[in-house]
This record gives sequence, C-alpha cells and structure tokens, in this order.
Amino acid sequence: MGNTWITRAETRADVPAVRDILLAAFPTSAEADLVDALRADPAAWIEGLSLVAADTTGHPVGYALLTRCHIGTAPALCLAPCAVRPERQRTGAGSAAIRAALDAARSLGEHHVVVLGHPDYYPRFGFTRASEHGIRLTVDVPDDALMALSLDADHPLPGGTVRYAAPFGI
Repeated sequence: MGNTWITRAETRADVPAVRDILLAAFPTSAEADLVDALRADPAAWIEGLSLVAADTTGHPVGYALLTRCHIGTAPALCLAPCAVRPERQRTGAGSAAIRAALDAARSLGEHHVVVLGHPDYYPRFGFTRASEHGIRLTVDVPDDALMALSLDADHPLPGGTVRYAAPFGI
C-alpha cells in the first residue's frame, strides 16, 4: 500500500477536520451531526476513544469513534461512525483508525464492542455475528450486519439487547 498512517486521539483542533471527513464520506450530514451530539453527551463520550488516522503531514484523513453503550446491563462500546475521505479510501487509513480505537479501548480496560456495519469488512478486526452471542437490537437489521467483539478472552461477550447512547435514536 505504501501509506504510513499516524494514529492518535482526536484533539480539539481536529474537530473541524473530523467533521469534514464525515461530510465527505457520507451522502448527508447525519453522521457528522451524530458525532457532534455524541461529543456533547457525557453519558456517551469517552475521552481518548475518538481516533484519527493522519497522513505524514499530520492532517486527519480517517476516523473511528467508540462511545458508551450497553449490552443488556453490561457496559460496552459502540464503534460508529468510521469514515475515510473518499480520495484516501482503500489505503488502510480506516483500518488504522479502527485498530487504534480498539487498542485505546483495551488500554482503558474496556471489554466489549458492537458494530452495525458491512459484514465483509469488520471481521478482519475480530468481530463476529452478534446473534451467535445472544446479542440483538430493538430494531430489525440484517443478522450479519450486527457484530460484536470481546477485547480480551477473560471477558466473554454477554448476551442481551444493545442500548445505544441517546443521540443514536435507537
């Protein structure tokens, strides 16, 4: 691939660049607005779990966010949104941001992550079909789109219904 990505926690100075990434990567402002709402929600936002992948000049081009959710009563993290500027997609920037986010979560002692996304993409990070662990949502989604990951073997995934932070609206 030939790309070198610098991954790091988002800083206040990165906020406009992150919004630009999200606006460029998605057809509407919904994801960018969601991140703004999550930043303002102290029950959802966890400092250090909003990660960017920056190019060698330090400019963010990829993004991954983990926020608080619950699986049943167990605290967990939700991976969403993840995005890369369109001209930098398929360069490893998204994977670098996701790996950095998962590593940051492990370092903070977090145990579980859920993601609602492309079933061909997220298994490369260790995600498996959530339904195999008794994990479900309150809304209908394709069974293979809801995935979960245990960040350490000593804490297997709990079963239950995922409760997202309020800004997600589900």
